[in-house]
Amino acid sequence: MSDDPVQPVGPTADERTAVVGTEPGTAQATAADGAAVTDGTPGDDTVAGLPAREREILAFERQWWRFPGAKEAAIRERFGMTSTRYYQVLNALIDRPEALVVDPLLVRRLRRMRAGRQRQRSGRVLGTDLRRD
Repeated sequence: MSDDPVQPVGPTADERTAVVGTEPGTAQATAADGAAVTDGTPGDDTVAGLPAREREILAFERQWWRFPGAKEAAIRERFGMTSTRYYQVLNALIDRPEALVVDPLLVRRLRRMRAGRQRQRSGRVLGTDLRRD
């Protein structure tokens, strides 16, 4: 064994917080665990450029299976919109870079799932079956 002192593994305190945003006074920070942090401006309910409702949609999509009943019923109850409108909003939301900052794992997973469904649809239109078995 070596007599060298053990060096800590992982990012330093400065590296744990990355600043996002380019305009003065609009910078948002992301903590090491992926949770976004506001700049402390009073009345600021946006995190990394996302309003509270869009953050709620991402949080719901991350955990929708925990809600009792059908997902469509939970969407109508929680957001007051049809499931069709919800998915329109969600698809636009996952294309935004701000959503990727707030929850990169979820957004990438949702993008992959959408791309897979698009491939299946285009395969059916072209007469080929692209389903994975």
